[in-house]
Amino acid sequence: MPVDLAHDLEAALDGAVDLVTTTALLDLVSEPWLDRLVTEIAARRLPLYAALSYDGRIVFDPPVPGDAAIMAAVNAHQRGDKGFGRALEKPTAAGGRVARFHGGRLRGHPRYADWVIGPRDRDMQNELLTGWAGAARERGSPPFNETIAWLTRRRGLVAAGRSSIRVGHVDFFASPIANRRADRSHRTAPSPSSW
Repeated sequence: MPVDLAHDLEAALDGAVDLVTTTALLDLVSEPWLDRLVTEIAARRLPLYAALSYDGRIVFDPPVPGDAAIMAAVNAHQRGDKGFGRALEKPTAAGGRVARFHGGRLRGHPRYADWVIGPRDRDMQNELLTGWAGAARERGSPPFNETIAWLTRRRGLVAAGRSSIRVGHVDFFASPIANRRADRSHRTAPSPSSW
């Protein structure tokens, strides 16, 4: 049964839930929504596996003029409201999310999971470049003609097989921190914190 996660997060976690998973979600949510998620999974002692949280890093090889301006526009666009309220202030907040899990009743285990898109991945590169140019156009910065010039240069490198892109992502697993009572029972039954 479909659930509106923006409004009914708690209902989505009711019932027989053993593990909460997300993919490409936590970089789009607001601070209050993330607080609700952390509160709910900690209270229910549920582990969480969050995959593909974009962390604001994009590296082009080779670089061309306009890369920095386009990436600034992409990251500003990322902070807009995606249906959960205004997204976290910085895409690089993936590290902050992990710290939030560390500081509460959950233990976080982050791992970099960057996309590395090589010269042979032309279709994927072109899709990303088009999407990023669209995000810059929506933001109105840099100016349209600069965005088009950037896109033309980048597509030329892709067509020549001379372009690689690394997009920073973080995956992490967060598990409930066992209390003393749970530690004693661990001798007879494994707890999620031992995964």
